[in-house]
Order: sequence, then structure tokens, then C-alpha cells
Amino acid sequence: MTTLRYGDRSQAVRVLQKNLNSYGAKLIIDGDFGDVTEAAVRAYQLKVGLVADGIAGSKTQTMLAGNDCQQLLKNVDLVNAAQRLDVPLASVYAVNEVESKGKGFLDNGKPVILFERHIMYRQLSKVRQEGDDPAELKHHADQLAAINPAIVNPKAGGYAGGTAEHQRLATARLIDNTAALESASWGAFQIMGFHWKRLGYASVQDFVTAMSASESQQFDAFVRFIETDPTLYKALKARKWAEFAKLYNGPDYQRNLYDIKLQRAFERHADCDCGQAVAA
Repeated sequence: MTTLRYGDRSQAVRVLQKNLNSYGAKLIIDGDFGDVTEAAVRAYQLKVGLVADGIAGSKTQTMLAGNDCQQLLKNVDLVNAAQRLDVPLASVYAVNEVESKGKGFLDNGKPVILFERHIMYRQLSKVRQEGDDPAELKHHADQLAAINPAIVNPKAGGYAGGTAEHQRLATARLIDNTAALESASWGAFQIMGFHWKRLGYASVQDFVTAMSASESQQFDAFVRFIETDPTLYKALKARKWAEFAKLYNGPDYQRNLYDIKLQRAFERHADCDCGQAVAA
């Protein structure tokens, strides 16, 4: 499903306009995604509770088609996060738009994940209990890496993508359930499982249950991630987008223009009254 946004001109935009009109919009069906169509998209999103970003992605188009969207991120989640973080709503919209992978769940209903074999190697080597022998743990991890390098490996890689990542995870869970769950990134914001304790979850299993419940829960983990990283939080508060992008995305953030995208997204949402509309 093609994401439609401001500036697009196509037959798909005509279909979008027609669908919006069936829900009360009074658009001229001209296939031009301009200011009026963007405003109609935001109004519809607010009406049904979706994130009101004015972008007609798969979620908005799915909702327009009458499908169930219980698992999807809600606009009120972003409004509440802005209040919780004490930042403008536009800042939350920006980080959600740029840092989210778009969808938190696969078509089969399972959460989006990426299994990291090098993290599995690290977590298997980790001392967890008094009396654990670090040398013995590392030796065991090395043995597993020799037997199954696609699942346990000192080096990153081996990604399969999509539903196949769950197959890799299932294999890893047969080796060590906790280490395996800690070694995958979860949901729309790809939060690593090993952060569970820092983020305030009772266990990695508790974290995974939350990530498997809804995009709202996944977004809550993202907000916790920001809250528990003082430097990242400070960069967001000050709207130092380059610093925020470097901290969240790593040193290659400039290659993907994350800081520029964040700045532009913030500016685009700066005048939106989406929060007031929800709170009213």
C-alpha cells in the first residue's frame, strides 16, 4: 500500500479523496494532495483516534476501508507523551514520524522484530548469578557459535527479515529463552529486549508481552527509553535534532538525514492543533 502525502498527484489520491468524502469531507476529487486534502486527512485521523499526522499511510487507508485497527498507535498516546515529557506535541510527532518503522506488527499479527545474533552471543556470556564462571560462560557461547553461527555469533548479521526473524528467535529460545528475548529488537521503535530492566519492566518476558499487545505499548517503551536516557531526553527538550539523531540512530545518522527529517517534521507539525482537538 503506497503512502500518500502532501505534494502527491495520482489516481491513488483520487481514491483517497473519494473515501474521505464518504466520511464527511467535501473534497474536490482532483488527485492533488494539497493543503485541503492534508487537512481532511488530519480531521479524519483525529475523528477515529489515529495519529493525526496528515499522512495517509497504510494505517489510515486500512481504517478508511473499515478494517479493525485496535492494535494501532492512537493520537492520544502522542498527546499524553508530550505532556509526560514536557515537550511540544510537534516534537513527539516528529520523533514518531522519523524514528518509527511505520508498523509495529506483521500481517500475521506478530510484533515486528529483528534478532541480533551478536547480542545473543553477548547475553549468553553474561554473568547473571553469583557463582557464574565468566570463562565457562564464554566457552559455552563459543561452542554454540561454532554449532549454530546463524543464531549465536560474535559478529552481527544473518538477518532474514519479516516473519523469518521469528523463526530465528524461536530457535534461539530453545537455547536460552531469556537471552533470546533480550537479543531481539521489538516493535515499531525497535527497542532491544535487554533494556527491559532500565525501562521498568518486571522481566524481559513482561516486556515482550507488552510489545506483543499494541503499538501503544510499543510507543510507551519508546517514551520510557527517552525518559531513562538523560542525554537523549535533554537533546529532545532542547530540540537539538542532530544530537538526538546521533544518540538514537548512531554515528551514521547524517547519511540518512535523520536530523534534517526531524527538523522538517517538527516544523510541519508545529501549527497543528491535534492535541487540543483530542483534549477538548
